[in-house]
Amino acid sequence: MPLHLLALDASSSACSAALLRQDETGATCLARFEMTPRAHTRRLLPMVDEVLAEAQVTPSQLDAVAFGRGPGSFTGLRIAAGAAQGLAFGLDCPLLGISTLEALALQAHRRYHLRHVVTALDARMGEVYAATWHCLKDTITPMSAEAVLAPEALRLPGDETDWVGVGSGFTLWKRFTVDLQLSMPQHLDDLEPRAEEMAWLAARDFAAGLGQAAHLVQPVYLRNDVAWKKPA
Repeated sequence: MPLHLLALDASSSACSAALLRQDETGATCLARFEMTPRAHTRRLLPMVDEVLAEAQVTPSQLDAVAFGRGPGSFTGLRIAAGAAQGLAFGLDCPLLGISTLEALALQAHRRYHLRHVVTALDARMGEVYAATWHCLKDTITPMSAEAVLAPEALRLPGDETDWVGVGSGFTLWKRFTVDLQLSMPQHLDDLEPRAEEMAWLAARDFAAGLGQAAHLVQPVYLRNDVAWKKPA
């Protein structure tokens, strides 16, 4: 069935919106992305209007809405959640919350063909939001649960030595352990989560029947969850 899915994100210093269109001929994604510190409220909904106008899609044609549910900036997450919930409620369509860390892993995999990815975002207060992923042919598999922790506490699963670190958390590179640094030949600290990858992940989840009523989907802050463990 044809799909029109809108995704938006304000979880970091960046602000973005994307519209994914999918039918029997394939899928395309139109996106807007800007570095807009402290201007998310002013720019987010205009970006939504821009991608809808470019695609010549009206809000009533949307089948689902998605947003970057975190972890990330508390204020940014609330802005994106509020906008996405309002849209989904008004349109009476499902809402999907997408992990910012998973979206970052997909971005790194698609751009650089990376296989083992550590995503880390600066959580302030000397901590990072982090998770590890195995990436293969656009399939992103979690290798550890998302957590907030000190850089020194981050451990890598398995014996692989081709890990690549991605995200603003790696501006704290000197605080990660020597063992982790030796297992990570490079790190990219300038990538930010984007709505474009969230749209693709949301389309996957929508097809799996994971869309929910707007009021049921909430931001994920992680600040009170400090355990670093493998997912069940």
